[in-house]
Amino acid sequence: MRKFTLFFIATTIFMLAGVVAFGQNHEDEHTSTYAAEDEIHELSHEIHEAEAEFDVATMIMHHIADANEFHIAGDLSMPLPIILFDKLEGVKVFLSSAFHHGHTAVDGFVMDHGVVKKVKGEFPAGSVDVEVHHGEVVFNGEHFETESKSTLLEPSSFYDFSITKNVFTLLLSCIVLILIFVGMARSYKKGNLVPQGIYSALEPLVLFVKEEIAIPNIGEEKYAKFLPYLLTVFFFIWLNNIFGLIPFFPGSANLTGNIALTFLLAFITMIITNVYATKTYWGHIFNPPVPLPLKPLMIPIEIVGIISKPFALMIRLFANISAGHILILSLLSLIFIFKSYFVAPVSIGFVLFMSLLEILVGFLQAFIFTLLSALFIGLAQEDHH
Repeated sequence: MRKFTLFFIATTIFMLAGVVAFGQNHEDEHTSTYAAEDEIHELSHEIHEAEAEFDVATMIMHHIADANEFHIAGDLSMPLPIILFDKLEGVKVFLSSAFHHGHTAVDGFVMDHGVVKKVKGEFPAGSVDVEVHHGEVVFNGEHFETESKSTLLEPSSFYDFSITKNVFTLLLSCIVLILIFVGMARSYKKGNLVPQGIYSALEPLVLFVKEEIAIPNIGEEKYAKFLPYLLTVFFFIWLNNIFGLIPFFPGSANLTGNIALTFLLAFITMIITNVYATKTYWGHIFNPPVPLPLKPLMIPIEIVGIISKPFALMIRLFANISAGHILILSLLSLIFIFKSYFVAPVSIGFVLFMSLLEILVGFLQAFIFTLLSALFIGLAQEDHH
C-alpha cells in the first residue's frame, strides 16, 4: 500500500510539473521539470530504502527454512553441532556459533545463508574473518569459490551430517513419544487399567485411531498388524505440528513443513501398502477388470496410481503446514510494513486467531494423513470376492 501511495504521489507531481511548465516560458519549464525529476528521484530512493529496511519474503523464507541454530531473541541464539566429514581431512565437529553468522571461516568451511560450504583452493586453516557473498568468499582481497555438500546427484569433497533445527526437533519428538508410550505400556502391564495423568488424555486418542481409522478402513481381522504404524504416524505428525507453532526454543522448527520429511512418511506408507498387498490387489493392477481393449490403457493408469497416492499425501501435509506458517508470519509482517501503532493490535489479533486455528489444523492434518494411509493399506488388503 505504501509503495502504491508513493508511486501515485510521484506520478501526480510529474503530471502537475508538466502542466505548469507548459504554461511558462522556456526557462521556467526547465526549472519546474528539474524540480519534478528531483522529487521523483527522492521518492524512488525512499521506496528503495523502504524495501531494503524490511523484506517480507526473505524474512518468511528464513523462518520456515531449516537452520543450524535456534534464534532466541535479538542476537541471542542457541548453536547446534556442525558435523562434517571431509574426504581428505576426516571428521570435523564444532558448534555453529564458530561461524559468527557467516563472517568467519572455520578450517576452510563457511556458512552461506544458512548452508555450510567448503572453500575451494588453498585456504588457511583455523578461524579467519571473511566475507561471503552468494557462494563466493572474500579473504584478504582474494576471491574464492565454494562447493556445497555431497548429495545423491552432485557429489563433492565433503558430507554434512550437522544437527539442524529439524533434526533436533525430530530427535526430540521421538524421545518424547518413546518416553510417554513406553511409560504408558508399563503402566498397563502392572495392572493399572485406569489411566492417570497424561495417559488419561492419550488413551481416548489411541482408541480413536484404532476404532475410527484402523478398523473401518483395514478391517477387524487385519488392522492389528498395521495399528502400531498408524499410531506412530498420527502422534508423530501431531506432536511436530504443535512444536512448529511454539515460537521459542525448543519449538519453532518447521519439521512437518519440510518436504523431505513428508516424502519419507509417504514413502513408508507406499512401501507398507505394496509389500503387504494381496494377490487380488496386484491382480487389479496388472489385470484390471475391464474389457480387453481397455486393459492397455488401464494398466499404466493403475501403475501410476501406486505412486500418485503417496505423492498426494506428501504434498498435502507439506503444503498445509507451510501455508499456515507463511500466513501467520505475513500477518505479523504488517506491523513492520505499515510502521503504525494502529496496525499492531489488528495484526496481533489475527495472528492469535490464526495460531489457534493452526492448532486445529495440526490435529486435522495428522488425522487426514493417518486416515488416508489406513485407506490405502486397506485397499491393498482386500481379498477376492
